[in-house]
Amino acid sequence: MIVRKGTAAMTAGGIAMVVAVFVMTLAIAQGFRQTLVVSGSPQNAIVLRKSATAETVSAVLRSDVPIVEALPQVARGPDGRPLSSSELVVIIALPRQSDNQPANVPARGVGPKAFEVRDNLKVVDGRRFAPGTREINVGKAAVGRFKGLTLGSTVKFGSATWNVVGIFTADDAAFESEVWGDVDLMMPAFQRDGYQSMTVKLADPSMFESFNATVTGDPRLYLEAQREQDYYAEQSRALTTVIRVFGTFVTLILAIGAVFGAMNTMYAAVAYRTREIGTLRALGFSGSRIVAAFLAESMALALVGGVLGCLLALPVHGMSTGTTNFSSFSEVAFKFRITPALLAGGLIFSVVMGAVGGLLPAIRAARIPVARALREI
Repeated sequence: MIVRKGTAAMTAGGIAMVVAVFVMTLAIAQGFRQTLVVSGSPQNAIVLRKSATAETVSAVLRSDVPIVEALPQVARGPDGRPLSSSELVVIIALPRQSDNQPANVPARGVGPKAFEVRDNLKVVDGRRFAPGTREINVGKAAVGRFKGLTLGSTVKFGSATWNVVGIFTADDAAFESEVWGDVDLMMPAFQRDGYQSMTVKLADPSMFESFNATVTGDPRLYLEAQREQDYYAEQSRALTTVIRVFGTFVTLILAIGAVFGAMNTMYAAVAYRTREIGTLRALGFSGSRIVAAFLAESMALALVGGVLGCLLALPVHGMSTGTTNFSSFSEVAFKFRITPALLAGGLIFSVVMGAVGGLLPAIRAARIPVARALREI
């Protein structure tokens, strides 16, 4: 009995470890995707060169800006000016806090209306940079991850030195990993003569289709628009796919071991309970009921392991980490996101492992001859 309990406990523990790895791996993908998706607002549209897959490979001419801003679908601020930000995104190298190794950090040159276009941004320390000055604002995640970006410090990139005058948050969006400054000063600092994208706030989200049709149909423009949320969701697709495929591969390898552990446990249960099986068969229980009973036991044991695995994974929820975004080749800080759906998936996965591991022992139990089983009594 002690041996059997020990074997059952080890099996549940093995399944718990597999489920914990499964949930934590998917939490990485979920956190990264969530960080990029929340960067987009349903009321915003981003304008890029036609066929451009990211801002870093796009181009918007200076002459394009007033044409787009004059469209009736673009919202106006209290001053009557269009809520639009013409932007430049370049990658700069800054050392990480953790290992002092250089990392790719996005530096975004933005227009004077950038904080009104993206109204989820809030300066939590210091102030906004003043247009026309070499001042920058830094995302909160970048401050803790890269050196030289604390409030009041100076940092050199491009051909200029910039003063950090403010720290901002963006509801954990990817913008928190960026450095923001005046686009009209960043362009000459990086020897650029044009923008890469425009982000505009629409007067109403339902106007996107007509806005895009107008932009793409204007012969003066070689541009197209995307909903900002759709754009950032697409930016997350490549890396989240890699994480999920790799995580699934690793989890399946571990799951094979857990399934064999469950199988051994159930084979031991069958051997230990031969007399019980014989009694049940003598009382008229069918083979299918014996199979169902052993499968239920195996699945219940696995479910216990699944619950333990979910509990083991929960502490990583909200922990910060970072990785390179394949679409922009820049580093993005994000948090592990364990959602109810991930926990439910982990529990379902544990039950499936229990069912697979318990199937053959259950069939063996149902096939034990009644006469042989009764001789054990």
